[in-house]
Amino acid sequence: MSILVNRPSFGELHFADCDLGDRRRTRRLVDLANRIHQHPEGSLPYKLRDPAAYRALCRLLNQPTVTHAAVLQPHRQRTFERLRQQTGPVLIVHDFTELDYSGHETLRGLLGQIGNGGGQGYECHNSLAVEPDSGQVLGLVNQILHRRRQAPPGEGIAAKRDCPQRESRVWLQAVQAIGPAPAGACWVDVADRGADTFEFLEHECRHGRHFLVRSRYNRALLSQTAAGAAALHDQLRAQEPVLGWTVRVAAQAGQPARQARVVACYQAVTLRAPHTGRRGQYARRPLPLWAIRVWEVEAPPEVSEPLEWLLLTDLPIRDAAELRQRVAWYERRPLIEEFHKAQKTGLAIEALQFTTEGALQPAIALLSVVAVGLLNLREAARDRERAEQPATTQVEAAYVEALSVWRYGAVRALTVREFTLALGRLGGHLGRKADGLPGWQTLWRGWNQLHALVTYEKSRAKCGKS
Repeated sequence: MSILVNRPSFGELHFADCDLGDRRRTRRLVDLANRIHQHPEGSLPYKLRDPAAYRALCRLLNQPTVTHAAVLQPHRQRTFERLRQQTGPVLIVHDFTELDYSGHETLRGLLGQIGNGGGQGYECHNSLAVEPDSGQVLGLVNQILHRRRQAPPGEGIAAKRDCPQRESRVWLQAVQAIGPAPAGACWVDVADRGADTFEFLEHECRHGRHFLVRSRYNRALLSQTAAGAAALHDQLRAQEPVLGWTVRVAAQAGQPARQARVVACYQAVTLRAPHTGRRGQYARRPLPLWAIRVWEVEAPPEVSEPLEWLLLTDLPIRDAAELRQRVAWYERRPLIEEFHKAQKTGLAIEALQFTTEGALQPAIALLSVVAVGLLNLREAARDRERAEQPATTQVEAAYVEALSVWRYGAVRALTVREFTLALGRLGGHLGRKADGLPGWQTLWRGWNQLHALVTYEKSRAKCGKS
Protein backbone atom coordinates (compact mmCIF):
# COMPACT_ATOMS: atom_id res chain seq x y z
CA MET A 1 0.00 0.00 0.00
CA SER A 2 1.20 3.54 -0.71
CA ILE A 3 -0.07 6.73 0.88
CA LEU A 4 1.90 9.01 -1.43
CA VAL A 5 -0.10 11.91 -2.86
CA ASN A 6 0.90 14.84 -5.04
CA ARG A 7 1.20 18.02 -3.02
CA PRO A 8 3.47 21.07 -3.16
CA SER A 9 6.70 20.89 -1.24
CA PHE A 10 7.30 23.14 1.76
CA GLY A 11 9.45 25.46 -0.31
CA GLU A 12 6.86 25.68 -3.09
CA LEU A 13 4.06 26.50 -0.64
CA HIS A 14 5.89 29.34 1.08
CA PHE A 15 8.42 30.75 -1.41
CA ALA A 16 7.37 29.94 -4.99
CA ASP A 17 5.85 33.42 -5.41
CA CYS A 18 8.93 35.33 -4.18
CA ASP A 19 9.80 38.25 -6.42
CA LEU A 20 13.60 38.24 -6.32
CA GLY A 21 14.17 39.82 -9.72
CA ASP A 22 14.93 36.49 -11.44
CA ARG A 23 12.95 33.24 -11.47
CA ARG A 24 16.19 31.29 -11.09
CA ARG A 25 16.72 32.93 -7.72
CA THR A 26 13.21 31.98 -6.67
CA ARG A 27 13.78 28.36 -7.72
CA ARG A 28 17.01 28.35 -5.75
CA LEU A 29 15.23 29.71 -2.67
CA VAL A 30 12.53 27.01 -2.95
CA ASP A 31 15.20 24.29 -3.13
CA LEU A 32 17.14 25.71 -0.18
CA ALA A 33 13.98 26.06 1.92
CA ASN A 34 13.17 22.40 1.28
CA ARG A 35 16.67 21.37 2.30
CA ILE A 36 16.52 23.36 5.55
CA HIS A 37 13.00 22.11 6.34
CA GLN A 38 14.29 18.56 5.96
CA HIS A 39 17.39 19.22 8.11
CA PRO A 40 16.41 21.91 10.66
CA GLU A 41 19.10 21.19 13.24
CA GLY A 42 22.50 22.82 13.52
CA SER A 43 24.42 25.43 11.52
CA LEU A 44 23.58 26.26 7.91
CA PRO A 45 26.38 24.05 6.47
CA TYR A 46 25.07 21.18 8.60
CA LYS A 47 21.45 21.83 7.53
CA LEU A 48 22.31 21.92 3.84
CA ARG A 49 24.74 18.95 3.89
CA ASP A 50 26.24 20.11 0.58
CA PRO A 51 29.06 22.67 0.12
CA ALA A 52 27.66 23.64 -3.29
CA ALA A 53 24.22 24.32 -1.78
CA TYR A 54 25.80 26.42 0.98
CA ARG A 55 27.74 28.49 -1.55
CA ALA A 56 24.54 28.92 -3.57
CA LEU A 57 22.74 30.17 -0.45
CA CYS A 58 25.48 32.70 0.26
CA ARG A 59 25.38 33.98 -3.32
CA LEU A 60 21.59 34.20 -3.21
CA LEU A 61 21.37 36.09 0.08
CA ASN A 62 23.93 38.64 -1.06
CA GLN A 63 21.80 39.69 -4.05
CA PRO A 64 20.37 43.23 -3.54
CA THR A 65 16.85 42.04 -4.46
CA VAL A 66 16.87 39.28 -1.82
CA THR A 67 15.71 41.25 1.20
CA HIS A 68 14.01 40.37 4.47
CA ALA A 69 10.70 41.74 3.16
CA ALA A 70 10.96 39.95 -0.20
CA VAL A 71 11.67 36.54 1.36
CA LEU A 72 8.89 36.90 3.93
CA GLN A 73 6.23 38.37 1.62
CA PRO A 74 4.80 35.16 0.01
CA HIS A 75 4.40 33.52 3.41
CA ARG A 76 2.74 36.68 4.77
CA GLN A 77 0.39 36.77 1.78
CA ARG A 78 -0.50 33.11 2.26
CA THR A 79 -1.18 33.82 5.95
CA PHE A 80 -3.47 36.74 5.09
CA GLU A 81 -5.41 34.51 2.68
CA ARG A 82 -5.87 31.92 5.44
CA LEU A 83 -6.93 34.67 7.84
CA ARG A 84 -9.64 35.88 5.47
CA GLN A 85 -11.00 32.34 5.13
CA GLN A 86 -11.69 32.08 8.87
CA THR A 87 -15.35 32.42 9.89
CA GLY A 88 -14.70 33.01 13.60
CA PRO A 89 -12.26 35.10 15.64
CA VAL A 90 -8.54 34.87 14.89
CA LEU A 91 -5.78 35.80 17.34
CA ILE A 92 -2.75 37.85 16.28
CA VAL A 93 -0.23 37.01 18.99
CA HIS A 94 2.64 39.52 19.31
CA ASP A 95 5.92 39.44 21.23
CA PHE A 96 9.61 40.34 21.15
CA THR A 97 12.60 38.03 21.34
CA GLU A 98 16.28 38.98 21.32
CA LEU A 99 18.45 37.65 18.49
CA ASP A 100 22.04 37.76 19.74
CA TYR A 101 24.80 38.39 17.17
CA SER A 102 27.36 39.80 19.59
CA GLY A 103 30.21 37.80 18.03
CA HIS A 104 29.81 39.40 14.58
CA GLU A 105 32.61 41.96 14.57
CA THR A 106 31.89 42.99 10.97
CA LEU A 107 28.44 44.16 12.12
CA ARG A 108 29.74 46.12 15.11
CA GLY A 109 27.88 49.43 15.28
CA LEU A 110 25.26 48.38 12.72
CA LEU A 111 23.05 46.29 15.00
CA GLY A 112 21.23 47.43 18.13
CA GLN A 113 21.83 46.92 21.84
CA ILE A 114 20.51 43.77 23.52
CA GLY A 115 20.50 42.55 27.09
CA ASN A 116 22.11 45.02 29.46
CA GLY A 117 23.58 46.95 26.54
CA GLY A 118 26.83 45.00 26.24
CA GLY A 119 25.65 42.78 23.38
CA GLN A 120 24.42 43.47 19.88
CA GLY A 121 21.64 42.05 17.75
CA TYR A 122 17.99 42.59 16.96
CA GLU A 123 14.87 42.91 19.03
CA CYS A 124 12.81 40.62 16.79
CA HIS A 125 9.08 41.40 17.00
CA ASN A 126 6.97 38.51 15.71
CA SER A 127 3.22 38.44 15.04
CA LEU A 128 1.64 34.99 14.70
CA ALA A 129 -1.89 34.39 13.41
CA VAL A 130 -3.52 31.65 15.53
CA GLU A 131 -6.85 29.85 15.28
CA PRO A 132 -8.11 30.13 18.89
CA ASP A 133 -10.06 26.86 19.23
CA SER A 134 -7.46 24.46 17.83
CA GLY A 135 -4.32 26.50 18.48
CA GLN A 136 -3.20 26.01 14.88
CA VAL A 137 -0.72 28.65 13.75
CA LEU A 138 -1.94 30.04 10.44
CA GLY A 139 1.35 31.77 9.78
CA LEU A 140 3.76 34.57 10.57
CA VAL A 141 1.77 37.63 9.63
CA ASN A 142 4.54 40.13 10.37
CA GLN A 143 8.13 40.35 11.60
CA ILE A 144 10.14 43.44 12.52
CA LEU A 145 13.90 43.41 13.12
CA HIS A 146 14.27 46.35 15.48
CA ARG A 147 17.59 47.92 16.44
CA ARG A 148 17.46 49.18 20.01
CA ARG A 149 19.17 52.54 20.12
CA GLN A 150 21.44 54.00 22.78
CA ALA A 151 19.86 57.18 24.12
CA PRO A 152 22.34 60.08 24.28
CA PRO A 153 23.22 61.34 27.78
CA GLY A 154 20.83 63.97 29.08
CA GLU A 155 18.13 63.28 26.48
CA GLY A 156 14.87 64.81 27.71
CA ILE A 157 11.42 63.24 28.00
CA ALA A 158 10.07 65.07 24.94
CA ALA A 159 13.01 63.95 22.77
CA LYS A 160 12.60 60.34 23.87
CA ARG A 161 8.86 60.47 23.20
CA ASP A 162 9.34 61.90 19.70
CA CYS A 163 12.18 59.59 18.67
CA PRO A 164 11.08 57.44 15.68
CA GLN A 165 13.32 54.55 16.90
CA ARG A 166 11.60 54.35 20.29
CA GLU A 167 11.09 50.64 21.09
CA SER A 168 7.52 51.04 22.30
CA ARG A 169 6.59 52.28 18.82
CA VAL A 170 7.25 48.81 17.39
CA TRP A 171 3.92 47.52 18.75
CA LEU A 172 2.14 50.21 16.72
CA GLN A 173 4.28 49.53 13.65
CA ALA A 174 3.35 45.86 13.81
CA VAL A 175 -0.42 46.37 13.86
CA GLN A 176 -0.14 49.08 11.20
CA ALA A 177 1.73 46.65 8.94
CA ILE A 178 -1.00 44.05 9.45
CA GLY A 179 -3.75 46.53 8.69
CA PRO A 180 -7.46 46.41 9.50
CA ALA A 181 -9.53 43.24 9.51
CA PRO A 182 -12.03 42.83 6.65
CA ALA A 183 -15.62 43.86 7.33
CA GLY A 184 -17.30 41.33 9.60
CA ALA A 185 -14.04 39.66 10.67
CA CYS A 186 -12.74 39.59 14.24
CA TRP A 187 -8.95 39.79 14.54
CA VAL A 188 -7.75 40.13 18.12
CA ASP A 189 -4.27 41.42 19.01
CA VAL A 190 -2.95 39.41 21.97
CA ALA A 191 0.11 40.62 23.85
CA ASP A 192 1.94 40.41 27.15
CA ARG A 193 2.77 43.31 29.47
CA GLY A 194 5.22 44.91 27.03
CA ALA A 195 2.25 46.21 25.02
CA ASP A 196 0.62 47.88 28.03
CA THR A 197 1.34 51.47 27.04
CA PHE A 198 -1.47 54.00 26.90
CA GLU A 199 -0.22 54.93 23.45
CA PHE A 200 -0.80 51.40 22.15
CA LEU A 201 -4.17 50.94 23.88
CA GLU A 202 -5.42 54.29 22.62
CA HIS A 203 -4.21 53.52 19.07
CA GLU A 204 -6.06 50.19 19.10
CA CYS A 205 -9.30 51.81 20.25
CA ARG A 206 -9.02 54.74 17.85
CA HIS A 207 -8.54 52.43 14.86
CA GLY A 208 -11.26 49.98 15.83
CA ARG A 209 -8.89 47.08 16.48
CA HIS A 210 -9.74 44.38 19.01
CA PHE A 211 -7.14 43.47 21.63
CA LEU A 212 -6.38 41.44 24.73
CA VAL A 213 -3.34 42.77 26.61
CA ARG A 214 -1.86 41.76 29.93
CA SER A 215 -1.84 44.76 32.26
CA ARG A 216 1.47 45.94 33.65
CA TYR A 217 0.50 49.20 35.34
CA ASN A 218 -1.93 49.85 38.17
CA ARG A 219 -3.55 52.62 36.13
CA ALA A 220 -5.85 55.30 37.51
CA LEU A 221 -9.57 54.88 36.83
CA LEU A 222 -12.26 57.50 36.46
CA SER A 223 -14.33 55.90 39.20
CA GLN A 224 -13.84 57.03 42.81
CA THR A 225 -13.62 55.18 46.13
CA ALA A 226 -13.87 56.44 49.68
CA ALA A 227 -10.09 56.81 49.67
CA GLY A 228 -10.02 58.79 46.42
CA ALA A 229 -9.28 57.85 42.82
CA ALA A 230 -9.57 54.12 42.13
CA ALA A 231 -6.68 52.08 40.68
CA LEU A 232 -7.12 49.27 38.17
CA HIS A 233 -5.31 46.41 39.92
CA ASP A 234 -6.68 47.34 43.36
CA GLN A 235 -10.21 47.40 41.96
CA LEU A 236 -9.84 43.99 40.31
CA ARG A 237 -8.32 42.38 43.40
CA ALA A 238 -11.34 43.49 45.42
CA GLN A 239 -13.76 41.57 43.16
CA GLU A 240 -15.24 38.16 43.96
CA PRO A 241 -14.65 35.31 41.47
CA VAL A 242 -17.44 34.33 39.10
CA LEU A 243 -16.07 31.01 37.80
CA GLY A 244 -13.14 28.65 38.17
CA TRP A 245 -11.32 25.88 36.27
CA THR A 246 -8.01 24.01 36.12
CA VAL A 247 -5.09 25.02 33.92
CA ARG A 248 -1.73 23.43 33.20
CA VAL A 249 1.17 25.67 34.24
CA ALA A 250 4.57 25.00 32.68
CA ALA A 251 7.70 24.88 34.82
CA GLN A 252 9.57 28.19 34.91
CA ALA A 253 11.84 30.32 37.10
CA GLY A 254 12.51 27.43 39.47
CA GLN A 255 8.82 26.69 39.99
CA PRO A 256 7.42 23.25 39.17
CA ALA A 257 5.01 22.38 36.38
CA ARG A 258 1.57 21.76 37.83
CA GLN A 259 -2.18 21.63 37.38
CA ALA A 260 -3.38 24.87 38.95
CA ARG A 261 -6.86 25.70 40.17
CA VAL A 262 -7.72 29.23 39.05
CA VAL A 263 -10.70 31.54 39.42
CA ALA A 264 -11.59 34.69 37.50
CA CYS A 265 -13.62 37.90 37.66
CA TYR A 266 -14.28 40.81 35.30
CA GLN A 267 -15.35 44.44 35.43
CA ALA A 268 -16.07 47.32 33.07
CA VAL A 269 -13.52 50.10 33.70
CA THR A 270 -12.56 53.47 32.28
CA LEU A 271 -8.82 54.26 32.24
CA ARG A 272 -7.67 57.81 32.84
CA ALA A 273 -5.16 59.10 30.31
CA PRO A 274 -1.78 59.69 32.01
CA HIS A 275 -1.09 63.37 32.61
CA THR A 276 2.56 63.12 33.68
CA GLY A 277 5.59 61.91 31.83
CA ARG A 278 3.81 61.71 28.46
CA ARG A 279 5.61 58.48 27.52
CA GLY A 280 4.11 58.31 24.08
CA GLN A 281 1.84 60.16 21.71
CA TYR A 282 -1.86 59.80 22.48
CA ALA A 283 -5.04 61.76 23.04
CA ARG A 284 -5.95 62.65 26.62
CA ARG A 285 -9.38 61.06 26.36
CA PRO A 286 -10.20 58.23 28.82
CA LEU A 287 -10.55 54.68 27.49
CA PRO A 288 -13.63 52.56 28.36
CA LEU A 289 -12.45 48.94 28.51
CA TRP A 290 -13.11 45.62 30.20
CA ALA A 291 -10.69 44.25 32.79
CA ILE A 292 -10.16 40.63 33.83
CA ARG A 293 -8.36 39.05 36.74
CA VAL A 294 -7.37 35.36 36.78
CA TRP A 295 -5.62 34.03 39.87
CA GLU A 296 -4.47 30.76 41.36
CA VAL A 297 -6.06 29.49 44.58
CA GLU A 298 -4.55 26.99 47.00
CA ALA A 299 -1.13 26.99 45.34
CA PRO A 300 1.26 24.33 46.70
CA PRO A 301 3.90 25.49 49.23
CA GLU A 302 6.79 25.19 46.74
CA VAL A 303 5.15 27.79 44.45
CA SER A 304 6.54 31.18 45.49
CA GLU A 305 4.54 33.19 42.92
CA PRO A 306 1.03 31.87 42.30
CA LEU A 307 -0.35 32.54 38.83
CA GLU A 308 -2.10 35.88 38.33
CA TRP A 309 -3.16 37.49 35.05
CA LEU A 310 -4.60 41.00 34.89
CA LEU A 311 -5.97 41.58 31.38
CA LEU A 312 -7.45 44.48 29.43
CA THR A 313 -9.71 44.15 26.37
CA ASP A 314 -11.99 46.32 24.29
CA LEU A 315 -14.38 43.40 23.72
CA PRO A 316 -17.44 43.47 25.98
CA ILE A 317 -17.86 40.72 28.59
CA ARG A 318 -21.50 40.09 29.43
CA ASP A 319 -21.38 36.75 31.23
CA ALA A 320 -19.15 33.98 32.55
CA ALA A 321 -19.04 32.23 29.14
CA GLU A 322 -17.56 35.30 27.44
CA LEU A 323 -15.13 35.73 30.34
CA ARG A 324 -13.93 32.15 29.89
CA GLN A 325 -13.54 32.67 26.14
CA ARG A 326 -11.39 35.78 26.57
CA VAL A 327 -9.11 34.03 29.05
CA ALA A 328 -8.86 30.99 26.75
CA TRP A 329 -7.63 33.33 24.05
CA TYR A 330 -4.87 34.61 26.32
CA GLU A 331 -3.95 31.01 27.14
CA ARG A 332 -2.83 30.71 23.50
CA ARG A 333 -0.16 33.39 24.02
CA PRO A 334 2.60 30.90 25.02
CA LEU A 335 2.54 29.65 21.41
CA ILE A 336 4.74 32.58 20.47
CA GLU A 337 7.25 31.61 23.15
CA GLU A 338 7.36 28.14 21.60
CA PHE A 339 7.89 29.80 18.23
CA HIS A 340 10.89 31.65 19.66
CA LYS A 341 12.27 28.32 20.91
CA ALA A 342 11.79 26.91 17.41
CA GLN A 343 13.75 29.85 15.99
CA LYS A 344 16.61 29.57 18.49
CA THR A 345 16.83 26.05 19.91
CA GLY A 346 15.43 24.28 16.89
CA LEU A 347 16.79 26.21 13.93
CA ALA A 348 19.83 27.84 15.58
CA ILE A 349 18.90 31.22 14.13
CA GLU A 350 21.48 32.95 16.34
CA ALA A 351 24.25 30.76 14.86
CA LEU A 352 24.04 32.48 11.46
CA GLN A 353 27.53 33.63 10.48
CA PHE A 354 26.81 36.14 7.72
CA THR A 355 28.98 39.24 7.84
CA THR A 356 26.49 41.70 6.33
CA GLU A 357 22.98 42.71 7.29
CA GLY A 358 21.98 42.29 3.66
CA ALA A 359 22.56 38.52 3.97
CA LEU A 360 21.67 38.10 7.65
CA GLN A 361 18.16 39.59 7.49
CA PRO A 362 16.72 37.45 4.64
CA ALA A 363 18.26 34.37 6.30
CA ILE A 364 16.33 35.24 9.48
CA ALA A 365 13.12 35.50 7.41
CA LEU A 366 13.77 32.12 5.75
CA LEU A 367 14.44 30.28 9.02
CA SER A 368 11.45 31.95 10.70
CA VAL A 369 9.06 30.59 8.07
CA VAL A 370 10.54 27.11 8.51
CA ALA A 371 10.00 27.51 12.27
CA VAL A 372 6.25 28.05 11.71
CA GLY A 373 5.88 24.71 9.94
CA LEU A 374 7.79 22.79 12.59
CA LEU A 375 5.91 24.54 15.42
CA ASN A 376 2.59 23.49 13.93
CA LEU A 377 3.61 19.83 13.79
CA ARG A 378 4.73 19.88 17.42
CA GLU A 379 1.65 21.70 18.68
CA ALA A 380 -0.78 19.62 16.61
CA ALA A 381 0.30 16.52 18.54
CA ARG A 382 -0.67 18.32 21.76
CA ASP A 383 -4.15 19.29 20.56
CA ARG A 384 -6.81 16.63 21.15
CA GLU A 385 -8.61 17.07 17.83
CA ARG A 386 -5.67 17.81 15.53
CA ALA A 387 -3.64 14.97 17.05
CA GLU A 388 -6.07 12.46 15.49
CA GLN A 389 -5.94 13.99 12.01
CA PRO A 390 -3.88 12.27 9.29
CA ALA A 391 -0.21 13.16 9.55
CA THR A 392 -0.28 14.08 5.86
CA THR A 393 -2.16 17.26 6.84
CA GLN A 394 1.12 18.47 8.39
CA VAL A 395 3.98 16.74 6.52
CA GLU A 396 4.72 15.29 3.10
CA ALA A 397 3.38 11.80 2.54
CA ALA A 398 6.82 10.39 1.67
CA TYR A 399 7.93 11.12 5.23
CA VAL A 400 4.85 9.48 6.74
CA GLU A 401 5.42 6.38 4.60
CA ALA A 402 9.11 6.07 5.48
CA LEU A 403 8.52 6.62 9.20
CA SER A 404 5.67 4.09 9.33
CA VAL A 405 7.90 1.45 7.72
CA TRP A 406 10.69 2.19 10.21
CA ARG A 407 8.39 2.16 13.24
CA TYR A 408 5.87 -0.55 12.34
CA GLY A 409 7.55 -2.56 9.59
CA ALA A 410 4.91 -1.74 6.98
CA VAL A 411 3.37 1.23 5.19
CA ARG A 412 0.40 2.52 7.12
CA ALA A 413 -1.44 5.78 7.68
CA LEU A 414 -0.40 7.64 10.82
CA THR A 415 -2.16 10.29 12.83
CA VAL A 416 -0.34 13.48 13.73
CA ARG A 417 0.26 12.20 17.27
CA GLU A 418 1.49 8.79 16.07
CA PHE A 419 3.84 10.49 13.61
CA THR A 420 5.22 12.84 16.29
CA LEU A 421 5.79 10.03 18.78
CA ALA A 422 7.47 7.88 16.13
CA LEU A 423 9.62 10.82 15.04
CA GLY A 424 10.62 11.38 18.65
CA ARG A 425 11.46 7.67 19.01
CA LEU A 426 13.68 7.96 15.93
CA GLY A 427 15.42 10.91 17.62
CA GLY A 428 15.97 9.04 20.90
CA HIS A 429 12.76 9.76 22.83
CA LEU A 430 11.85 6.73 24.97
CA GLY A 431 8.11 7.29 24.81
CA ARG A 432 7.37 6.31 28.42
CA LYS A 433 4.17 7.66 29.95
CA ALA A 434 6.09 9.96 32.28
CA ASP A 435 8.22 11.34 29.44
CA GLY A 436 5.48 13.37 27.76
CA LEU A 437 5.75 14.34 24.12
CA PRO A 438 9.16 14.84 22.45
CA GLY A 439 10.89 18.20 22.84
CA TRP A 440 12.50 20.39 20.18
CA GLN A 441 15.97 18.84 20.13
CA THR A 442 14.65 15.27 20.03
CA LEU A 443 12.35 16.13 17.14
CA TRP A 444 15.24 17.75 15.22
CA ARG A 445 17.34 14.62 15.58
CA GLY A 446 14.38 12.57 14.41
CA TRP A 447 13.88 14.84 11.37
CA ASN A 448 17.50 14.39 10.35
CA GLN A 449 17.26 10.61 10.64
CA LEU A 450 13.94 10.52 8.81
CA HIS A 451 15.23 12.61 5.93
CA ALA A 452 18.12 10.16 5.55
CA LEU A 453 15.58 7.31 5.33
CA VAL A 454 13.49 9.14 2.70
CA THR A 455 16.59 10.00 0.65
CA TYR A 456 17.73 6.39 0.76
CA GLU A 457 14.33 5.08 -0.37
CA LYS A 458 14.22 7.59 -3.22
CA SER A 459 17.69 6.55 -4.38
CA ARG A 460 16.64 2.88 -4.30
CA ALA A 461 13.56 3.65 -6.38
CA LYS A 462 15.63 5.67 -8.85
CA CYS A 463 17.99 2.74 -9.30
CA GLY A 464 15.05 0.40 -9.88
CA LYS A 465 15.66 -1.67 -6.76
CA SER A 466 12.87 -3.23 -4.76
